[in-house]
Formats: sequence, C-alpha cells, structure tokens
Amino acid sequence: MLNNRIAQPTEALGKGFLIISFSLSLSLSVSHTLFSLRSPQSGDDASKEGTTAPLGEPAVRTDPKPGKSRRSPLQTLYNGDQPELFAAQRSLQGRREHLEQGCLSHKRKRQVLSPEDLKHLIVDDKHSLIYCYVPKVACTNWKRVLMVLTSEGRYINPLAIPANEAHIAGNLRTLSEFTVPEINRRLRSYLKFIFVRDPFERLVSAYRNKFTRSYNTAFHKRYGTKIIRRNRPDPEPEALEKGSDVSFPEFVQYLVDPRTQREEPFNEHWERVHSLCHPCLIHYDVVGKYETLEPDSQAVLELAGVDGTLQFPSSGKSTRTDGNMAAHFFKHISPFYQKKLFNLYRMDFLLFNYSTPEYLRTR
Repeated sequence: MLNNRIAQPTEALGKGFLIISFSLSLSLSVSHTLFSLRSPQSGDDASKEGTTAPLGEPAVRTDPKPGKSRRSPLQTLYNGDQPELFAAQRSLQGRREHLEQGCLSHKRKRQVLSPEDLKHLIVDDKHSLIYCYVPKVACTNWKRVLMVLTSEGRYINPLAIPANEAHIAGNLRTLSEFTVPEINRRLRSYLKFIFVRDPFERLVSAYRNKFTRSYNTAFHKRYGTKIIRRNRPDPEPEALEKGSDVSFPEFVQYLVDPRTQREEPFNEHWERVHSLCHPCLIHYDVVGKYETLEPDSQAVLELAGVDGTLQFPSSGKSTRTDGNMAAHFFKHISPFYQKKLFNLYRMDFLLFNYSTPEYLRTR
C-alpha cells in the first residue's frame, strides 16, 4: 500500500529548503526536516496543515522570509561570546555534523517511513518539542519532564511522578497519532532532540534491568523462556517455565541469531537507535549524550525556554552501567560473538561517534 506513508524526496530545491537525501549534503543552518508526505485521504488540503505531495515527488515549502538568513536553534541559544557557551555550541553542532556525514557515507539504501514508525517520537505542542525516546538513555526522566511541560500544572516536580506512570501509553502524545499533514508540519517547525549512549553500555544496562531483576517476570516469560529454549542445552524444566536466569552469553546469542529478527522486531530496549529514531531521515537539532546528560539536557531546556522553571532530574543511581561494567560482561563473550554483535550495532557506533570498545576481542 502506498497510502499513509512518508517518502524520502530525491532532490533539494533552492535556498531555504531542506529535503533529506542520502546522496546530497544536508544544510546545517536549517533546523527543520522536510518530508514528502502521502496523506491517507486524497482530499487533504496541503496548504492548511503543511507540505504534502504524492509519493516520491519533492515537497516544496516557501520560506516565510526568503531574504533573511536562518539561524539554527543552537546559534540562537549560544549567541554570546562566552568561551564556555561557544564550546558547548561547538560540541553539539559537531555531533549534528558527524551524524549527517555518517548518514551520507553509510546509509545508501532509501527508506520509506509510515506514521507507525514515529511512535517513539513524543510531541509537546505547547513548547514545540519533539523528543525521540531511547530506552536505557534517561528516557524515564525525560518523559517525566515532558509530562510536567504538557500537564497544564497537574505535575510540578518530575521526580514526584512514579517511573511506571511515566511509561503509561497515553500520558504523552506521540507523532504517530497525528495525520500525515500534521506530522509534516511538526517535523518542519518543532525543535527535535534525541539522547544516545554507548551502544554496548546501553545493551548491558538493558540486560541487567530486564533479565537480572526478579520483578521483571513479564520479560522473563516473554523473552527469557524463548532464549533458554533456543540456546541452552538440556535446560531444567523450571528454567523453561520461568525464564528468569538468562545469562549474558545466551542473550548475545539470541540477538545475533538471524531467526530472532525474522520472527519479530527487536524489543525497544535493545533495538538499535537508528532503527527507533531514524536519524538519517529526521534532522535532529540536538543530539544529546548520556555521558554528558546534565549539560545537554540543560541546553534543551534552554532552547525550550523553560530552564528557569524546570530542572532536569539528576541521576541517583549508584550502580550505573559504565564501560568497566560492560567490559566485565563481555569477558565471557567469545571473539566470534563479539564481532557478530558489533556488526549488529555498528551503525549506532558510527552515526553517534562512539569508538570501538577497547575490551572487544574481535580477532
């Protein structure tokens, strides 16, 4: 079916337009993403809600002030001459440039998105924000912050919101809930941000949380029993029933097994970031990192104009998964499986500028 799809345009038209194409350079000074969209209803008026165009045709948008040069959100935020602000701007701008160059170099295959692919993008219409949440990258606290921002005073303190409540479907709107013209308009004009993390530290964090905590019985039943049945020789009946003692090597075997993704998509907790958030199709204004969570979060709040009334919650975890902990888990993974796993997550390493971990033994 061609309806209800977001297609990648194939050419850029003149100054003031940004149309994503893997074969063209991306403008660093334009802070919006523009897609060619196919509306579910052929009678939609494109001029009412945003740019729409038939599948595969370039979308055209008129610059409201064609004679005026644009300023990126980061230029607007860091418009002073303070050295520390300039360094922060340069760091965030450098990540965007690296991501865009990575997309041009490594993502040659064209991709078509549907609104369903946008279910990880949370929308705050009041502050014109779009946040793509990535599990195990402070997404609980970012959801709490967005609940405060969108609650019209119902919530004041992010940390007063229980973690399970932050993840309830329906508490926050996602981009997938809107019509195609509405999606297009928001992608074009809202501030879009994402937070990423070293791929293997995120993976170990997901394993620890979902397979070593006794309270995660739903994950044990849903995934643990399948992993044990497939990878453990002569499993005990209790292990097959409960799935509560999956080892990290068994988890890795499950991930790299081609049957896994043939049967169903990866769970969001270990799905690759580029598959969750489509950073080569959506032009994110800010790429925050877990390793610099507090200053990057502060930058986003300043861009949203709420830094004076709201502070991003600081992490109180004492057993945070870091490189040393990841190295400990990978000690028990053979070079053969380390290499297969790295190839699986290779694009996240490349796009978000993470070095190959020193503890890897891929030869």
